[in-house]
Amino acid sequence: MAITVAYLGPAGTYTDEAMRASAHGEILPEPRSTVFETVMAVQEGQTDRAVVPIENSLEGGVAATLDALAGEADLVRIIAEVVHPIHHCLVAATALPLEAVVRVLSHPQATAQCARYLRQRLPRAERISATSTAEAVRIVGEADEHWAALGSRLSAELYGCQVLADGVEDHPGNVTRFVWLAREGDEPPVTKRPAKTSIVFWGFNDSAPGALVDVLRELSDREINLTKIESRPRSVRLGHYMFFADLEGHEHEPTVAQALTALAERVETLRVLGSYPAAAGG
Repeated sequence: MAITVAYLGPAGTYTDEAMRASAHGEILPEPRSTVFETVMAVQEGQTDRAVVPIENSLEGGVAATLDALAGEADLVRIIAEVVHPIHHCLVAATALPLEAVVRVLSHPQATAQCARYLRQRLPRAERISATSTAEAVRIVGEADEHWAALGSRLSAELYGCQVLADGVEDHPGNVTRFVWLAREGDEPPVTKRPAKTSIVFWGFNDSAPGALVDVLRELSDREINLTKIESRPRSVRLGHYMFFADLEGHEHEPTVAQALTALAERVETLRVLGSYPAAAGG
């Protein structure tokens, strides 16, 4: 039976590509306008699953995803991850020389990933933000202007645009890590594959020297490897943060479970965002 899957739309986004490349079984895609709406579709029971970007190899964590998972989406769990290559194209409604482009639209992450190309080849073109790369391409395809967009070749085909240049990302190894989301209690069975656990925690004496090191010692003392850690503002006062971390192992493994219990005793809030099979290259 097909499951419904919310994703950052419209059709043709890199999230759409990653979703289709990693789906198991029949799916019914449901595009959403923002990452927050996509995550909350699972929280509110509007859809069975969701796929959102969480980390890019060039630009780091996707703030909208991290903030949603740490905030209102307290019933949402990460159940899988997929690492998907990102190759940006410069597209326009019709073929035109680069010097004729007066405006470039795209999602801010894509614009940042192509910053050097834009500086060198389109230094005078205005940069405009869009909610997604595919939405940027759709807008450009309908505009009777000398506008261009940064997006995928798939989106160019879907919206009848011409590819002016291919592979315009600043680094050829550009990849984005996407995660599949489900509602708590609807996670798939645990597999024997190597697992990763994602957590977020906050609320300790983070202004004291060595405080974060002391908290993380609960992991290092048990020889649990961190594969990622980053901070985001808590939106309470300047200088107070929440910390997102990925660690090797499943939350039900005894050593990991002990470490999480000990970590929880040191902080005000610890939330396990999910335990799931680790993707190659993730």
